[in-house]
Amino acid sequence: MMIVMDNGHAEKTEAEWKQELTPEAYHVMREKGTETPFSGEYVHAKEKGMYRCRACGAELFSSDAKFDSGTGWPSFTEPANLAHVELKEDMRHGMRRTEVRCKNCDSHLGHVFDDGPADTGGQRYCINSVCLTLGKEGNENG
Repeated sequence: MMIVMDNGHAEKTEAEWKQELTPEAYHVMREKGTETPFSGEYVHAKEKGMYRCRACGAELFSSDAKFDSGTGWPSFTEPANLAHVELKEDMRHGMRRTEVRCKNCDSHLGHVFDDGPADTGGQRYCINSVCLTLGKEGNENG
């Protein structure tokens, strides 16, 4: 059962997350892992709809903001709602990056980079497919 705390975060124990998520989704979303490039379900997806957090269902990215970056992960120019994502400095692996997290359940989603399309602000939200579900147009619940 999802509990949303006063701080806005959905709180579950790690044991509950481990039971609910697939091993790969748990590794990426709770242990800040990454999926293998070009292996994800949504890398080449063209369907219209809303991408939601696999862990809690929060609306994250619209298919209208999705583009093919050639990097091997689904890429978006912007979140559907900035209030649903949180950006944090990530200094792991000897690199300085900006981590993208779901603000509702505090799950790791991927990273944002400044090498996206210039005509849309230059942002590339590089998101692991395993962190997402797609509610297709006409079936927004996924």
